[in-house]
Amino acid sequence: MGERTAAFVEADVREPDQIDAVVRFTTERFGRLDVLVNNAGGAPPSDTATVSPRFTTSIVALNLIAPFVFAQRAYAVMKEQDDGGVIVNISSVSGLRPSPGTAAYGAAKAGLINLTQTLGLEFAPQVRVVCVTVGLVRTEQAHLFYGDEAGVAAVGDTVPVGRMAEPRDVGDVCVLLASPLARYVTGEHVVLHGGGEWPAYLRGAREAPG
Repeated sequence: MGERTAAFVEADVREPDQIDAVVRFTTERFGRLDVLVNNAGGAPPSDTATVSPRFTTSIVALNLIAPFVFAQRAYAVMKEQDDGGVIVNISSVSGLRPSPGTAAYGAAKAGLINLTQTLGLEFAPQVRVVCVTVGLVRTEQAHLFYGDEAGVAAVGDTVPVGRMAEPRDVGDVCVLLASPLARYVTGEHVVLHGGGEWPAYLRGAREAPG
């Protein structure tokens, strides 16, 4: 296998004209667009009762509207290619369960799952649209939510597989979904959470006296 090099384009995906610039750069350099991974996202913790409308709008714009617009622009290119293309959206388990402290983020990620289902139908058969719904991931900003190494380890112990996900765990699933091995998968989301979370009632039962 030959050496691979990455090309970087600075862009704010909340701005449609900058999305257009990324797509244009890609098609001019490579002649085509095969895979789009909508991975930009996130949200700092906020107080749900007092957070401003401006903050909420910015979170929804980044986590839902930006992937929507990027998917539109990618589809316009991919549908003209003989072998189409694949769009991979990155959602979160925050979109499947309550998201205290990040309400707008959770709502946006829930919307991204629904968007995947809709685009999977509307963009077929030329373009497949899939979603990876990610659980707890250890990143360079994990300390903001989980504390020091001991905190990260303690949170990892709550996951059935015994650890938080690493970024490569997510990347590998994206490669699988974008590959011909998943050629019949569209409009679906894969939940990548290491088995999920232990039900709270089990902890309560273990702690109960008697």
